[in-house]
Amino acid sequence: MANPGEQVTDVALTEDRLIVDLADGRSISVPLAWFPRLLLATSQERENWEIAGAGFGIHWPDVDEDLSVEGLLRGAPAPQAKAKALVS
Repeated sequence: MANPGEQVTDVALTEDRLIVDLADGRSISVPLAWFPRLLLATSQERENWEIAGAGFGIHWPDVDEDLSVEGLLRGAPAPQAKAKALVS
């Protein structure tokens, strides 16, 4: 069962980090490189996000990216980020 404290309250992006604030006061900060669609997005596309999945996810409609709090807490990069790392 989902913990209401793990619902997204805010999202911020820097040039190289994704920071997600949760209802229980925690902040998750992960490398933007984990999410190639966001890394390659414009600032305007990155800022156009919405809370999804009853508060437990984030959606960027302009780049068709969806992230879950569960995945962020597990430290799980996007599958395409893993594949890119293997090729590099």
